[in-house]
Amino acid sequence: LTLPQLVQLMDNFVGEDISLPTVKRLVAFIKGEYKQTKEEKMEQLEKVHRMSHVAQRKQLLEALFEKWDSSACGSLELEEVVAVLSTFEGGMGKEALMKAKEQLYSRYPHLSRVGKLSPKAFQTFLELIASKFTGNEDETIDNLVRFLTTSVEQSHTESLQSSARRKWLRDIQQAAETSGTSMEPVYKAVISALSQDMEAHGDNKRISAYIALLEENHLSPEQGQVCLRYVACTADNAPHVLNQVLHRDMKGVSFAAIDQGKPIYVPRVQLHGNIHFWNTDHTVEERKGSLLVLPLYDAHWRVFGILGLDTLQDECQKSIFLTHEITFYEGVCHAFSKAYHHICMREHVLQVAVTALDWLYPRTPSIHAVTTYLVAPGKDKNYALYKVITTDNTGQKEIHSSPVVLLREENLLRDYLFKCKDSSEVTLISVYGEHHMAVPLHDLSRETLGIFDISIGQHKKLPPQEQKDLQKMLKMAQAACLEILQRSLEEIQPTQVLEAERVAHMRHAGILFHRFMLQELRRCV
Repeated sequence: LTLPQLVQLMDNFVGEDISLPTVKRLVAFIKGEYKQTKEEKMEQLEKVHRMSHVAQRKQLLEALFEKWDSSACGSLELEEVVAVLSTFEGGMGKEALMKAKEQLYSRYPHLSRVGKLSPKAFQTFLELIASKFTGNEDETIDNLVRFLTTSVEQSHTESLQSSARRKWLRDIQQAAETSGTSMEPVYKAVISALSQDMEAHGDNKRISAYIALLEENHLSPEQGQVCLRYVACTADNAPHVLNQVLHRDMKGVSFAAIDQGKPIYVPRVQLHGNIHFWNTDHTVEERKGSLLVLPLYDAHWRVFGILGLDTLQDECQKSIFLTHEITFYEGVCHAFSKAYHHICMREHVLQVAVTALDWLYPRTPSIHAVTTYLVAPGKDKNYALYKVITTDNTGQKEIHSSPVVLLREENLLRDYLFKCKDSSEVTLISVYGEHHMAVPLHDLSRETLGIFDISIGQHKKLPPQEQKDLQKMLKMAQAACLEILQRSLEEIQPTQVLEAERVAHMRHAGILFHRFMLQELRRCV
C-alpha cells in the first residue's frame, strides 16, 4: 500500500462519525499488532530496488533513443541500428544480434514490413541483445548504451534545432491531454508546430498544410471503399480544402502514399500530371511549387490518414523540402498519431461509461446521480478532473462536449474525488447529508484514468441486490477500459470475440461492456 492508499483504507474503515480517542486506539492497535518478518522486509526492499532499476533503465534508454533520433521523427531505422551494433565489441556479438533480431520480429511482426523502431521496440531490442551475452545483463546494457552514445555525433546547431522541435511536438501531446475529447486544439497545435519550424529552420518558406483522415465511403462506394476527408488545414486554405473528400478515382498522390506506406515527394507539381488542386482560383500557370504527402500510422503501423504540405503559395518557385524538414514532418505525423489515438481512447472510455450507466440505471433505483470524470494533466505538474457525463436518477444523461474542469484548490467540497485519484481506491464520504462513493477506473499501470462519483442520497448503503449490480457494472466497465488500453499497445494485436465488434471496428466501444458481461454470465452458468 502507498501512503494515500493506507490513509484511504483507514478512512473508509473508521467512517465519519468516529471519535478521536477511538481513532487513536485503532492506530495504537495497528502499531502493536503489525509485524513484518525479516524475509518480508527483504522481499519488499528487493521489490523497491527492482522497480527503481527498471525506471532508471527506461530513462537511460529513452535518452539514448532521443540522441539517435536527432530529427525528432519518433522512430529509428532498424537496419541503421543493426549496422552500428554489428561492430559492438569488434563484431564479437553478431550471433547475439541476429538471434535478438529474430526474436524482435516475432514480438513486433510489423518490423519486417516497415523497418522502423519505436522507443519501446528499441528498448526491447537492446534488452534482447544483452540477454544473449554471457555475464551480467545490466553491465552489457551499460556497455551497449556507452557504445551507441559514442556512435552518434550532433553539432551545437543540430542540438538546438532538435530541442526546439521536441518542444513543439510535446505541445501537440499536451493539447490532446488537456482538450477533453475535442480534436480542434490538436489540429491547431500541429499547424502551429509546422509553421514555427518553417520560420525557424525552413528559410521562411510559405507552406500550406492539411490533415486528411481515412473513412468508409458509404455515399459513393463505386469510387472506392474508403475516402480521405480533409479535417484540418492552414487558415488560408480553409475555404478550398476543409471538409473536402478525395476519392481513389480522382487525381492525386495521397492514396499512393497510403498504399506504399511511405512519404511521396513531388518537387515540381507542374510537371507531375497527377496532382489534385483544390483551389480552382489559381490558373494552370500559377500552379507551381513542391508537394509532400506523408502517411499517418497508428501504433500497429496501419495507415489511417495523411499529412500534406505544399509550397504553391510561396513566391519563390524553387522552394523545396529539405531532408531534415521531411524527417521532422515524420515526427509531427508520429506526435499527431499519438495525440489522435489518445483522444480516440478517451472517446471509447466514455462510450463504455455511457453503456455501463444505461445498463445500471434500471437495476439501481436507489442511486440518485452519477457524475463521470476523466483525469488530465493540470498546471505545474498537478492534475485536473474533467466532468464529462452527468446522469440523474431517471437515467437521463448529459454528455459535456466542453468538459467542466475541476481543480483541487478551487473545489474543497469535492476533495474526496482528488483523494480517490491519489489513492486509486474507492472513497466514501457524506457531503451535506448526501452519501457519495467515488470509484476509480484504472489504466494499465493502475493509475486513475477516470472516476465515477455515485450519489446514493441519504442512504448509507445500497440494498444488497443493487450493491451487487453496481459492483458487477464497475467490474465490467473496468475490464472494457483495460481492453481498450491494451489495444493501443504496439506489441499487442487486437482480439475480437463478438461479431458485433468486428462490424463496429471499435466505433462502438460500448459493445465491449456487453461482451464482458456476456462472458461473465457464461462463467456463472
